[in-house]
Amino acid sequence: MAFRLKLVPETTNIDFFRWASVTFGGSVALVIASIILSVIMGLNFGIDFKGGTTIRTESTSPVDVGAYRAAVQPLGLGDVLISQVYDPTFREDQHVAMVRIQAQEGDEAITPEIIGKVEAALKGVDPSITFPSVESVGPKVSGELIWTAVLSVLAGTAAICFYIWLRFEWQFAVGAVVALIHDIGLTIGIFSLFQLKFDLTIIAALLTILGYSINDTVVVFDRLRENLIKYKTTPLRDLCNLSVNETLSRTVMTSGTTLMALIALLVFGGDVIRGFVFAMTWGVIVGTYSSVYVAKNVVLILGVKRDWGKKEDGPAGTQFAAGK
Repeated sequence: MAFRLKLVPETTNIDFFRWASVTFGGSVALVIASIILSVIMGLNFGIDFKGGTTIRTESTSPVDVGAYRAAVQPLGLGDVLISQVYDPTFREDQHVAMVRIQAQEGDEAITPEIIGKVEAALKGVDPSITFPSVESVGPKVSGELIWTAVLSVLAGTAAICFYIWLRFEWQFAVGAVVALIHDIGLTIGIFSLFQLKFDLTIIAALLTILGYSINDTVVVFDRLRENLIKYKTTPLRDLCNLSVNETLSRTVMTSGTTLMALIALLVFGGDVIRGFVFAMTWGVIVGTYSSVYVAKNVVLILGVKRDWGKKEDGPAGTQFAAGK
């Protein structure tokens, strides 16, 4: 006999608009607060955006990232990232690591004296270690990376908006974009609030969040479009509720299993990927929330065509405000 795990009942009848002033209004307030917070406190940019120096190490002994970090930490160099490099072309006794050090205050690149101290500290851990290359990234390149990162997020959002517009209606596209702004805004806001390190891996997480969130939203929109055609006289507010209830089991199961994997990585994954995994974990939570409480609310406020062009729906904004 097959066993099916159910986190929610197959049939639910939850009124997701009952506390709309709290759920939707609160989301708007939090996004505005996140923007203000990011402007006032700023972001704790990592080496990718602040500039710094990368030292490549090679050794015949296995790389011990923890020992490397412990050796460099007393030097007080600020943000130091240490990661092991894997390549199938390496020899069996060739172990490579990258040590990335942020630019020191007042200097565009790490001075030879500091590089010498880092190398001496690492040689204390592994006498066989060598340093084949040292590369520096200046503020100009870092500034270009910031703009490239911003443009990549904006381009991803614009492409998603265009796709939703073609597949559904422009009201759905606006709802999807508002949901994405909600997800990205709250993610940037929490990084600003806690001054968590913000680097290129976080940009990768933001782009991944865009894809995850829009996937959830499209599932709800697909069901809403089907219900708009099936129930031609049912109020749009009721159809929005029905569509979310019908997809709720799938939404909770998908988000729940994703979070299980992410939380395991967050706890046991180590420092190297912790920022990325935290951004993904937070993004899945707010992305699921926006699919249920944000995207469809915007569609309800704007109103949509019934049966795709046969009959215009009434003033949805009035329905939303009156709670009918």
